[in-house]
Formats: sequence, structure tokens, C-alpha cells
Amino acid sequence: MAQSKKKAANFEIIIKNLLAGGVAGICSKTVVAPLDRVKILLQAQHTHYKHLGVFSGLREVVRRENFLALYKGNFVQMIRTIPYAATQFTAFEQYKKHLGGLFGQGSHLDGFLAGAAGGVTAAGITYPLDTIRARLAFQVTSNTLYSGIRHAAVTMFKEEGGLRALYRGFWSNMLGMIPYAGFSFYTFDKLKYLCMKSAPHYFCSEHKTNTGGLILNVPAKLLCGGAAGAVAHTFSYPLDVTKRRMQLAMMNPTTHKYALGMWYTIKMIYIEDGIVKGLYRGMSVNFLRAVPFVAVGFATYEVMKQMLDLDTGIRL
Repeated sequence: MAQSKKKAANFEIIIKNLLAGGVAGICSKTVVAPLDRVKILLQAQHTHYKHLGVFSGLREVVRRENFLALYKGNFVQMIRTIPYAATQFTAFEQYKKHLGGLFGQGSHLDGFLAGAAGGVTAAGITYPLDTIRARLAFQVTSNTLYSGIRHAAVTMFKEEGGLRALYRGFWSNMLGMIPYAGFSFYTFDKLKYLCMKSAPHYFCSEHKTNTGGLILNVPAKLLCGGAAGAVAHTFSYPLDVTKRRMQLAMMNPTTHKYALGMWYTIKMIYIEDGIVKGLYRGMSVNFLRAVPFVAVGFATYEVMKQMLDLDTGIRL
């Protein structure tokens, strides 16, 4: 009887984490959707946009297409984001729970590995939708290859080698996800603890969890999340650029070479454009989107956990 109650309680916690993560993903992706589209256009050096910067790119998308074009591909992004974010946050909580103390009490490695494993789990499940979303976001109104999600998926499957086409750039994404997700969750957790320990009167709300733990206020959650995003993206960005080049390789005959493999693509990007204008191309827009994206994501997730009576506090 006690065992069945424990299983039911664990199942309820997982469902609540999934819900909190899904809502967090929707909010964070919607906030940065216009910057996401410009980032993709800059990363893959679209003919009409490769000479532009962040703000001029945003203006040019509106001028060349329309305001709603800033959200092109966002519908499929929402379809992907709900299971992705829900799985990532929930998997992180489960991995952290099972890894707790494995490398010694208070080990930094536990948090990093739990975050990395959560990101890899979520990315592996939803990767085809990420590829389709990138294709839809990359095309412009005057030169449309795909009419929608289903048409893009079917066309790629039929004309580009089946399921392999939907997973092109997968290993680059997986390798990039380890430092990205690992440093995101690790940095957020450490900054959260530091804020609570060093200045709880500034960073913590007056309310406490049902176990007596302190709770960060919303500005502190946004601050910790933004810092976590900046750190994580700095380490993982070149692999994100590589992934995008591979995902979009077959859309133009001149870029087919990027479909030949991850290491070949990295080498070609470096040879042709170098580090700053190649492997870190679009990094400025990425920082502009990464900080609010991760900040809103973590802040919403923490707020949702409080609303669902999941203990997010720390007892010092």
C-alpha cells in the first residue's frame, strides 16, 4: 500500500514537472521568436540577410516580407517546444535526483551531468521538428520551397534520403547540447544558491515553500537565468552554427557540401569564414535572444513549480 502511494506521488510530481516545463518552453520561445528567425538567417548566411546585423536584419524581414514573417516557423517551434522543454526540465529533475551524491556531497559534477543528460534526452526526442522549423524559418516569402510542416517533412523524406534527412546535423546538436544544457542548469542552480545565501533580503521572496526553503523573487530568477544562458551559449555556439548549416544544406546547390558530415562542415566554415565571422556568426543576436530566452524559461518554470506546490526552495 505504502509502495503504491509512493509511486502515485512520484507520477504526480513528474506530470507537474512536465506541465511546468511545457509552459516555460512556450513562454520563452514566444518571447524570442523574432530573434530566433534572424539568428537562423545569419547563421546560414541567407543571400538577402548575410550582410546585415541584428536590428537591420529585423527591419529587413519586416520590409521584405511583413511583421508576421518574424514569427515564421514559430508554429512548428511551439509543437516542438512543448515536449522538448517539458522533457528537458523533467529529465533534469529526475537525473539530479538519481545522481544526487554520486560524486560526493555538494559535487559540481552532479548538476552539470543532470543538465546535460536532460538536454540530450529532450533534443533526441524532438530533433526532426527542429530541422523542419529551421527550413521553414530560412525560406523567404519570395522563394518558398515548403508550404507547411507536413509538406517540408514529406519532401525532405522523399528527396533527401529518408529519415536521415530529418536528423542531419544531429550529432553536432548532441555534442553542443552537453555544454549548453549542462552549463545552463549548473549555472542557474549555483547562482540561485549564491543569491539565497549571500543576500536573501534582496533576492528572495517573503514566502517560503511548504518545507521551509527560501524562494527567489522573479527579478532574481530572471537575473540568474539570463546569466546561465550567456555562459551556456558561449561554450556551445560553434556546434549550433554547424548544426544549422547541415540542416539547411540541401536548400541551395551551393551549400550541399555542408551535408557531408559534422567535422567536414566545421572545417569548411573555418576555412571559408574563420572563427568570428564563421563559427561565431550571429553570436550577437544569439546573446540578445539567449539571455531573455533562458531567463524567461527558468523564471516561468520556477513560478509554475511554486503554483503546482513543487518545492523549489533551498534550506540554508
